[in-house]
Amino acid sequence: MSLVKANSESIRQAAEIIKCGGLVAFPTETVYGLGADGLNPIAVAKIFEAKRRPSFNPLILHIADKDSLEKFSPTKSEKIDLLIRKFWPGPLTLVLPKSKIIPDIVTSGNPTVAVRMPDHPVALQLIKASGTPIAAPSANRFGHLSPTEAKHVEKYLGDRVDIILDGGKSSVGVESTIIQFYENGFYLLRPGGLSKEEIENEIGKIKTGKIDPHRPSSPGQLSFHYSPNTPLKFFNKKFLDKNKKIGALFFQENKIDFKFAEVKFLSATGDLREAAANLFSHLHELEKSNLDLILVEPIEEKGLGRAIMDRLKKASNKLEQEN
Repeated sequence: MSLVKANSESIRQAAEIIKCGGLVAFPTETVYGLGADGLNPIAVAKIFEAKRRPSFNPLILHIADKDSLEKFSPTKSEKIDLLIRKFWPGPLTLVLPKSKIIPDIVTSGNPTVAVRMPDHPVALQLIKASGTPIAAPSANRFGHLSPTEAKHVEKYLGDRVDIILDGGKSSVGVESTIIQFYENGFYLLRPGGLSKEEIENEIGKIKTGKIDPHRPSSPGQLSFHYSPNTPLKFFNKKFLDKNKKIGALFFQENKIDFKFAEVKFLSATGDLREAAANLFSHLHELEKSNLDLILVEPIEEKGLGRAIMDRLKKASNKLEQEN
């Protein structure tokens, strides 16, 4: 494994690795992705192996050209075209009926495929140079904190990836929003870096929830995920134990009368975009502080607050699953 600064030469080298069936970690505006040739089932299998990801959890296919979508999905819809024109490139993933060219391992056997066009120059250059769509989940071990910097990828995956392209910190900081097109309507499958409200301003109301609760059609639909190694819970006075080393993650300010071992703030100004961009990086820092517990402040579930709370709830749920 080599961690290199992303430039024209290292991107060319990474593209050759993709073409040869290898794994490349690369930056996007949301989080860092672990990529392989999305049309090569053997290469895609390496993603599941490296992440220890369950095979029933589908991947997102990343493309660099809006017009190439027709190769991977035959679906025609004015509303889909509108979403693409408005939000691609960007943190929006569309789940659509798939074409036969997509290997079943990418979609976990589903008849649909999740596709997005990332808004990051390194990602777009890599996809173009590779000459193939890149299948990529977040570049971490399954169930753990998502990586927003190259050093986070190095920490979790080490030599499980052939090359890590360092393109700086991800600007959005949470994964893409995922919506599924179904019988002329849309379902929100995962809140993310594009708010539900922004989408509804363009196409009208969208439904919330899984179409099939027993079979994920996209990433981010499991009940626990995105977890630090340190137990994480929402604030409750019963957890304030002076004999424990406790860290705190606040939205804007600390109103709790307790001596925390470590304190982080998502946004001093209350900016949800800044809060989302800081979420995983702050949790990575708290994870390194040898804490007994991380307590987090809940925030209002509107706009990007919905995506932030989705990640925090799933991180908290991991502790419930293990007890």
